[in-house]
Amino acid sequence: MLMSSGKSAAQLIYGPNGFRVMRAGQHVLCAVSGEAIPLEELRYWSVDLQEAYASAQIATRRLLDPR
Repeated sequence: MLMSSGKSAAQLIYGPNGFRVMRAGQHVLCAVSGEAIPLEELRYWSVDLQEAYASAQIATRRLLDPR
């Protein structure tokens, strides 16, 4: 069964000033917590690691300890 773009995760390319949508969807998953982040609420990501983060605290923790 195919899922609509509203239920599937988007695929993005993260840049220094924004992101480009490569596959439509309503959210991305936080690379650390796995939490779904609606695209309209996405504020934190790493260009180098190409990952999204749910909060500033999670982003800071990940960037200081990139295991």
